[in-house]
Amino acid sequence: MDTFATDPQTVEHTVRQLLVAIGEDPDREGLAETPQRIVRMMREIFRGYDPQQRPTVKTFANEGHTTHMIIDEGDYYSMCEHHMLPFFGRYHLAYLPDPDGRLLGLSKVARVVGYCAARLQLQERLAKDIVEMLAEALDHRVRGFAIALRGRHLCKTMRGVRNDGPMTVVHYTGAFANDPTLRSEFLSLIRE
Repeated sequence: MDTFATDPQTVEHTVRQLLVAIGEDPDREGLAETPQRIVRMMREIFRGYDPQQRPTVKTFANEGHTTHMIIDEGDYYSMCEHHMLPFFGRYHLAYLPDPDGRLLGLSKVARVVGYCAARLQLQERLAKDIVEMLAEALDHRVRGFAIALRGRHLCKTMRGVRNDGPMTVVHYTGAFANDPTLRSEFLSLIRE
């Protein structure tokens, strides 16, 4: 379901009211098209609410060849549910394939991260959402996941304490949760 397709006029009207509430003129040249731009932006950055945009996660037969730790990393962008301000940073995801299970298509990890991040989120929940979606794609036949999300929150930088500094969340499942040596190996491999 496209959250905004049914009534974009309501969103546009609300944006106009917000502009007036902060002392702006929504009809001035620079703002006249802002309500429509906001509707388009919201469709994009909140696509994680649209089940039709949920990525298909391609997997490949492992056939017992790979039992090593597989690590992927990249950038993510999300919106804090407390203040509706962006938070963004780097993710590092590792998993231990089941020798008789399947392997993730590597580009699919980034798609899952992007989809899960495209909602109002908490960094802690985002880590769990990503792992759960990938575990589901592997039919839960995986020996364990580790994910570290390092993020900068504009709600901390722009307002409130106005202090910059990243927040890191680490989430483990399976063998990573039970084996401190695996956790140490993962953390040593993702040091920036």
